Amino acid sequence: MAVRAKFTVTEVAQISHQPAARRIKLAAQYDVTIPEDRRFCEYTPSGTLEMYVTNPAAIEALPLGQAFYLDFTPVD
Repeated sequence: MAVRAKFTVTEVAQISHQPAARRIKLAAQYDVTIPEDRRFCEYTPSGTLEMYVTNPAAIEALPLGQAFYLDFTPVD
């Protein structure tokens, strides 16, 4: 079974010991005015994801404040 969640980038921080890397934090998206968010909240009310990213293109693709769908599919 695949699982879908909706997360927003809440922090993009430079890592002191690795200048090209960024710590990117995402949190579960919830806005009471968005029907989709209310549906997601029923099943995933809260959560965080933290990644350390060194790929410049990936860092650029994950801007602060942007929401993303995260799809979790089991690996065979």
